[in-house]
Amino acid sequence: MSLTQEQINSVKGRGFLQNRGTELFSGRVVPTGTVFTAEDFKNMAALAEKHGNGKLICTSRQSVEIPGIPFEKIEEAEAFAHAHALIFGGTGAKVRPVTACKGTTCVYGNFDTQALAREIHEKYYLGWNQVKLPHKFKIGIGGCPNSCIKPSLNDFGVEGHKAPIFNSELCRGCKKCAIETRCPSKAARVVDGKLVIDDEKCLTCGVCTGKCPFGAISCDSETLYRIYIGGTWGKSTRMGTPLSRLVTRDEVLPILEKTMLWFKENGEPKERLGKALDRIGIEKAEAEILGDEILSRKDEILAK
Repeated sequence: MSLTQEQINSVKGRGFLQNRGTELFSGRVVPTGTVFTAEDFKNMAALAEKHGNGKLICTSRQSVEIPGIPFEKIEEAEAFAHAHALIFGGTGAKVRPVTACKGTTCVYGNFDTQALAREIHEKYYLGWNQVKLPHKFKIGIGGCPNSCIKPSLNDFGVEGHKAPIFNSELCRGCKKCAIETRCPSKAARVVDGKLVIDDEKCLTCGVCTGKCPFGAISCDSETLYRIYIGGTWGKSTRMGTPLSRLVTRDEVLPILEKTMLWFKENGEPKERLGKALDRIGIEKAEAEILGDEILSRKDEILAK
């Protein structure tokens, strides 16, 4: 059987990518909010043995590919996946599967990254599955400024921050200050018997919160979020532009939606978000993304 380009393209949008030099395909299975269950892996293993070559390959975007699926078995593989609550996909000019660090369980995590990834997955990866964008749109979620998942290299990146709340009255000016010792950016130091925090050096990483035994640095700091837009990596690399202010949890999803609406309205075919931002101007784009006017035209924009 000799496959036509039309046949190859017809399954690519469903998450099946041709294996080089063969007429076999890798089916890409997308996790719900970056998390697979043990049962999911059992079912993917069974799928790989039944329809593929018995291998499971983790991708850089936290999906799992099952290689070696013959073209004529793709529909059978899809039926098996559907029966076991697995989703093939993750390709095309649309919202791509969300990636997130393990901030949910990591000692440095400032918020539940996997819960946010799951919410975005359900509302936008699944909910906007039929929405065509000018190009792919990648979303990365990081729990702290360690930036393990590289949110600044995604079209839309989220990074959790915690600013220290300092009560000088509770500070005892310890000779070995727990805050000064732990601060990774050397922003905290004891001067003349009192802790001083240099706001210009402070990364709001949250490492110091709750570490003072006398409560001088509160552990009740609210998590705020740094949003990056327009990041890319690969053949063309662009650091994401941080929005001009940190935002609250309630603002994250509305800003994400407005960013995608802006991209759909302003991006040219096969142009990544970062290119569109550079062409039109970041200040103009941010004004629209942080405002609400674009939401009044949501239905009109999505209909295009």
